[in-house]
Amino acid sequence: MDQRFAEVAAAMSKYFDGLYRSDTSLLGQVFHPQALYACATEGTLTHLTMAQYFPIVDKRPSPASSNEPRADKIVSIEFAGPVTALVHAECAIGPKRFKDILTFVHLDGHWQIISKVFHFDLRDS
Repeated sequence: MDQRFAEVAAAMSKYFDGLYRSDTSLLGQVFHPQALYACATEGTLTHLTMAQYFPIVDKRPSPASSNEPRADKIVSIEFAGPVTALVHAECAIGPKRFKDILTFVHLDGHWQIISKVFHFDLRDS
């Protein structure tokens, strides 16, 4: 098996743990400082830098703090070349179920998310 799959999967584990714990120190290890965060689910474009996104995460109650069951998974990992990967993932935070499209680049010896584009649906009550 290609070692890159294991490396990207390890980065995704940090990503999922960071979201579940609302831990920007973990997320900062996975997101490139210049990464893009974007969503258009609500009919307008949400477009944030990491400097804008991380304070939002810091303020939000973590799913871990309320013992929410984890619902995160890697749907697929595809490589566009030796240093570029595309990951489709799913996770849940509060009432929202997310479908993430994450673009990774391999820089300075590790994989980092350079863009996160996502859609969310509300869970059925």
